[in-house]
Amino acid sequence: MSERLFFPATERNREPILSVLRRVLPTAGTVLEVASGSGEHAVFFAAALPALTWQPSDPDPAHCASIAAWTAHERLDNVLPPLPLDALSRPWAPNGPAEGYDAVYCANMIHIAPWEAAVGLLIESARLLRPGGVFVLYGPFHRGGVHTSPSNVDFDASLRARNAAWGVRDLDEVARLAAREGLSLAEVISMPANNLTVVLRREHSP
Repeated sequence: MSERLFFPATERNREPILSVLRRVLPTAGTVLEVASGSGEHAVFFAAALPALTWQPSDPDPAHCASIAAWTAHERLDNVLPPLPLDALSRPWAPNGPAEGYDAVYCANMIHIAPWEAAVGLLIESARLLRPGGVFVLYGPFHRGGVHTSPSNVDFDASLRARNAAWGVRDLDEVARLAAREGLSLAEVISMPANNLTVVLRREHSP
């Protein structure tokens, strides 16, 4: 049986996300993907952006096996073996390029994890990004404490019912934390299904 996992959301959102990544990512360099899940995003983006080296990661061994299986299936040489990074466990091992990553990408993680995972994600990403590097965060958010749509109200309630530590995060709070770590908010892009893509840049050492 194939170790490749299939997550329906990745196929639905990958094209809109790719359109943003084509514009905001550097033309070449190494991208760290945090919480890569099945690996479907990793291989799709790496195939579409062949000048970039994609470094997937995930704390779940089954997800790491799926990432490796997808990479082998797609025969991609610009996807590195997955790292077992956990946003709740810091510091992350310095497995990346000596000069730092050129970009960090993370989709649909911080609302299905404790807030401490978002904190770890931003702190470690700021530490590992080179100056001028870009951080791309995708998912649902509220803004100024207000949900962006009625469907996100219901989604937030369902998340908190499953786990009280989960929930749709407030973009203003994320941006404040990012700023403390040297990541400045560059752009917020509205996406399908009431999601946002948030682009931050590392302007200086935290």
